[in-house]
Amino acid sequence: MNLRNLYANEEYPLNLLLLADPSQKLVEEYVKRGDCWVAEVENQIIGVYVLLPTRPETVELVNVAVAENLHGKGIGKQLVLHAIHTSKIQGYKTIEIGTGNSSIGQLALYQKCGFRIIGVDIDFFTRHYPDDIYENGIQCRDMIRLSQDLIERNNF
Repeated sequence: MNLRNLYANEEYPLNLLLLADPSQKLVEEYVKRGDCWVAEVENQIIGVYVLLPTRPETVELVNVAVAENLHGKGIGKQLVLHAIHTSKIQGYKTIEIGTGNSSIGQLALYQKCGFRIIGVDIDFFTRHYPDDIYENGIQCRDMIRLSQDLIERNNF
């Protein structure tokens, strides 16, 4: 698997991005402002993530998606770890991510990759998305916010 920045004139993989965020309007908005990375195998894009600078020294991982037929193979974890590494190299001190309260697998993955829950944006999805979203038999209503420090700490 090869991970690379999306080329300047290359179409972003909307079909994949919409797997992680059903709002085409929101996706198109943040992909233009963010840094889009793709994972490819044999010139076929199989995964994507977007890093979006939000505040000084802080970047948000706003979308992580893997082709549905390849779920459960560790590709998502590789994308998240690559995003963390890329953010460190780019000099960010904090990386943040948000996911739905119903995104049980993603919540587990992000915590396994070192993210910690820092808050909940109550009713985020019901305020910002016109249609109800359900995952794992649960209505997606709230945004669970997670964060990870990227600076090394001295433990004296």
